[in-house]
Amino acid sequence: MADSLRLQGRRLARRQGDYGFDAPYVPIILGSTGVGMLAIGGVSAWFFHAPVPGIIFLACGIFTLLSTIGYVYTTRWGKFQVWAQIISQLQLDGSEHLLDMGCGRGAVLLMVADLLPSGKATGIDLWKASDQSGNARSVTQHNAELEGVADRIELQTADMQSLPFADESFDVVLSSLAIHNIPAAEGRRQAIHEAVRVLKPGGKLAIADIRETQRYLEYLRERGMVEIAHQMLDWRFWYGGPWVATKLVCARKPPLNDH
Repeated sequence: MADSLRLQGRRLARRQGDYGFDAPYVPIILGSTGVGMLAIGGVSAWFFHAPVPGIIFLACGIFTLLSTIGYVYTTRWGKFQVWAQIISQLQLDGSEHLLDMGCGRGAVLLMVADLLPSGKATGIDLWKASDQSGNARSVTQHNAELEGVADRIELQTADMQSLPFADESFDVVLSSLAIHNIPAAEGRRQAIHEAVRVLKPGGKLAIADIRETQRYLEYLRERGMVEIAHQMLDWRFWYGGPWVATKLVCARKPPLNDH
């Protein structure tokens, strides 16, 4: 079983579409800052004969550029490998109805749709380019065609704080790096509550995010979720280093016979 899950994960991680950059302004700022520090360090050391400040700036510049490389690796490659493992561990039977809250260009949505030959994957987003470069519904649809899963997905423009779905509509609810973009704590709480509302009894929830995940645990307990787990994901999902590591929150909605 473990070997088959690993093989499945490797297959899922091989993407054909283009999924842009998460928060594209961040690597630009990091990279520019790193180059600027290297320039200041070089000028300080060689032209002003100030070796100590020069070495400090050079070291900080190298560190910042390495963080930039780590960020780019995660957003372009690493997160796909980690999400492929997470999805494989859900052990889907292929008939599920799944919701991706804040699907963006479809990095997670289209990956899981590959495992739903008789199911359906629904993605909702507000399509903000500040959250992901080139984020647009048409781009996600095009990626779905490239991945060969266009007939298995549905895209809607919707706010995760007020999902346009009936109670208990989905077997699985996923979200990747989206809920933290809601600025207000009450808004994030509402998004978690909405995720639980549309989840069927016995359904599974998996949220990957870089902030506020301890709060998510509290919100899930408020709604009576069970099998709640929280973990830091590995270096492939770190946006520049462990200080911006992605955490995973998982939970299950109790089946009706558990009440």
